[in-house]
Amino acid sequence: MSESVLRDSGQAVASEAMTSLERIAFKLNWVLERVCAALAAAIVLIIWYGVFERYIVRSGGAWTEELSRYVMIWLALLAVPCAAYYREHIGLELFLARLSLRHRKPVILVLDIISIAFFLFLTYYGTLLTRDGTTAFATIFSMNMVIPFASVPVSSGFAAFQFFVAMIRMQKQMKVQLASGGAA
Repeated sequence: MSESVLRDSGQAVASEAMTSLERIAFKLNWVLERVCAALAAAIVLIIWYGVFERYIVRSGGAWTEELSRYVMIWLALLAVPCAAYYREHIGLELFLARLSLRHRKPVILVLDIISIAFFLFLTYYGTLLTRDGTTAFATIFSMNMVIPFASVPVSSGFAAFQFFVAMIRMQKQMKVQLASGGAA
């Protein structure tokens, strides 16, 4: 290995030593980060337009509020796989920090498996929700809710994948640390 694919905290970094799965996760995260940035910019523009329309033009269309809400939902949910990629999600650091590396490794593995199962569950039931969205309609846009509802299975599928890759990276890193006798 020419360079570690992990920072000390278990976060991924670009490297020649990445496996093909890690490269896919890296590229997916790269795309999702830019999509999230574009969605954040879109929310700002939509809200500013809504403020301009309501207080300057005095026409007050409510569509900006609903559209910004749907964009915010997509943004928030697509940020979850990004957090999973960097292992910056909610964790039990206080508890894990008290364990030795030998005991920490299986606990992290179980927590990662639970996270993957949860997001696969959300992907499956989110797909069913999205399918049911063909009969639900947005009040202002008169569109069905497939696009807003699709944010759940899309982001959950990406999150499950990123958690899976992060789990493999972390287990690989801890195996190397244990073999080298570090942080026992």
